[in-house]
Amino acid sequence: SSKIRNLEVQSADDVAVLEDCIDFSLAKTISKIEEKLERGSLPDCLDDDIIPSVGNEIGAEAQIRFLKAKLRVMQEELDSVVCQCRKKDDENQNLKSRLKDTEEENTRLQRTISMQHSQTEKYKMLSQEAIKKSGGLQQEVIALEKVLQ
Repeated sequence: SSKIRNLEVQSADDVAVLEDCIDFSLAKTISKIEEKLERGSLPDCLDDDIIPSVGNEIGAEAQIRFLKAKLRVMQEELDSVVCQCRKKDDENQNLKSRLKDTEEENTRLQRTISMQHSQTEKYKMLSQEAIKKSGGLQQEVIALEKVLQ
């Protein structure tokens, strides 16, 4: 049986033939590693043992294909993260620009409010002076009417 297996593996050098591990799955392996990472049961350094124990039983070319597939997945994840970071940077830049515009508008409105407040105070004073003048003139009119009568 082992001779037959060896012959099958030898005849298929460029194809990943996993005779001893039919239930081997890249997705399962990656999900198991991720589960262990989430639980914290993996050591910080895996001694570069990316390929599971089954990896010792598969051929070098299959290991290379496995690693290339893993690399491709990681590259896609990296590209996705980089894209998200760029979007966030763009969004932050946009928000900074909007904040600057809003602050400038706020400053402009504060100046306008201040100017209008001072004008209001000026007109109140003019109004009070006019009322006093009017009152004084009213008294003068009454006095002149008395003189004329």
